[in-house]
Amino acid sequence: MPSDLHIHTTFSDGKDTPEEIVEAAKAAGLRYIAITDHDSVEGVTALYESGHYASGSLHIIPGVGFSTGDGQNEIHILGYNIDIYDAGLQEKLEEISEARWTRFTEIVERLKDIGYEIGETEVLTDEGLCKAVGRSHVARVLVKKGYFDSIRACFDQLLKRGRPAYVPHFYLPIEEIVALIKGAGGIPVLANPKAIGDEAAVERIAQQGMGGIEAFYPSYDVRDTQHYLDVAQKYGLLVSGGSDYRGFAGREPDAVGKFTIEDIYAENFYRPPQHM
Repeated sequence: MPSDLHIHTTFSDGKDTPEEIVEAAKAAGLRYIAITDHDSVEGVTALYESGHYASGSLHIIPGVGFSTGDGQNEIHILGYNIDIYDAGLQEKLEEISEARWTRFTEIVERLKDIGYEIGETEVLTDEGLCKAVGRSHVARVLVKKGYFDSIRACFDQLLKRGRPAYVPHFYLPIEEIVALIKGAGGIPVLANPKAIGDEAAVERIAQQGMGGIEAFYPSYDVRDTQHYLDVAQKYGLLVSGGSDYRGFAGREPDAVGKFTIEDIYAENFYRPPQHM
């Protein structure tokens, strides 16, 4: 049976609720999934507290995703098998959430200043809105209003680094993220390493307390995957992978179960749930 260790829900920038993800994963015959919402464990918490966590043959790995940087590159780190009730983790996620809302307000104000008709309420009430509001939510509204043909075009012209509406992200340092994940009993994993665009940086980060690296990703070819498998072997890291599924039209994969990895990798990150 296949697995997927990189999935987003409505508690960050995904379209499907945690419950919908679980049902889709079961229908697709997946054995392990990891919910890795940005700066949030609320999706996993919702599954625990609604009774959807125990799902027969499907095993759920509680996760979280963090964004950071090293001054030159944007870096994404996933935490697997975290204790979602860990006080230190909860406190830091609240801090990040407050910074995210401040950034969102600044982005909307910049857009209005340069002539785009958009308001905070408009973004917040958009269909499919997720909990951890960010640039992608703003971009979707701008596309719906006809300013751009695609979210990518909106980012390229307005929202990415160096563009008029870009506001810097609040980043925790890599070492703090690693300590936070490990402090919550989890395993820190370097996500989508190719996106960093600097292989020397990838190897450096791999040695900064990482427990794993994502070697399987939808946009990777065989050569990419083999390269990161080699990096994992070189530094004694577990191998991870997943779809980075969001569920929005135009972003592949467009269905849960369309991109998967073998169970042999996923089972290394699983342990029976501690909170039921």
